[in-house]
Amino acid sequence: MYFGMFDPTFIILIPAMIFAMYAQAKVSGAYRKYSRIGNSRGITGRQAARMILDKNGMSHVPIEIVAGNLTDHYDPSKDVMRLSSQVYNGTSIASVSIAAHESGHAIQDGTSYGFLRFRSAIAPAVNLVSTASWPLLIIGLIIIWQGNRTTGNLIFDLGVIFFAVVVLFHTVTLPVELNASKRAIEQLVSLDIIDETEVRGAKKVLSAAAMTYVAALAVSAANLVRILMIRGRN
Repeated sequence: MYFGMFDPTFIILIPAMIFAMYAQAKVSGAYRKYSRIGNSRGITGRQAARMILDKNGMSHVPIEIVAGNLTDHYDPSKDVMRLSSQVYNGTSIASVSIAAHESGHAIQDGTSYGFLRFRSAIAPAVNLVSTASWPLLIIGLIIIWQGNRTTGNLIFDLGVIFFAVVVLFHTVTLPVELNASKRAIEQLVSLDIIDETEVRGAKKVLSAAAMTYVAALAVSAANLVRILMIRGRN
């Protein structure tokens, strides 16, 4: 019996990890490229977000600056949007695209979009089980190796259930992000924030970002398959 990096089941993770690295490279490349190209209207990320929010009855949602790079997010629990300084103050295609994407999440919240509601509901539990899943799996294996298969398998199975919840979270996150990007493009065009020649760039930024969520799901799903294979040997 092997575990961790020496476990032969680790090979299952390799394709997903390669895809994750590719996705990260794509989003970094797209952001780097289109953060250097200004939108023709000279609109900042904050202005774009404010226009979209106000147009969709979300004028009560404040827009704040958050530290870091690509740390932009909408917080449904506090009904506030936070944009990194580069996006908040930037007038690039990347800036308005990211701001529009986060505005898409705000619109989802305002219209009670089902997948977002479900993700928000399970998020607290996911934070707990994602932390506990691997320790439970490792402890379960150690107890099995020591000869107590009944107790070990019970603890290991609890870790499997916890990790499955994490996979569920990633699964639900994907349609939430894709829908927010779709809304973003629609809003950017309908409010004339970008012109027709800039739509392609906006789509590239948002599709690259979406790929990272696909990669996260792929890695978590591959890990779950690996865990189940280990469980089958015990």
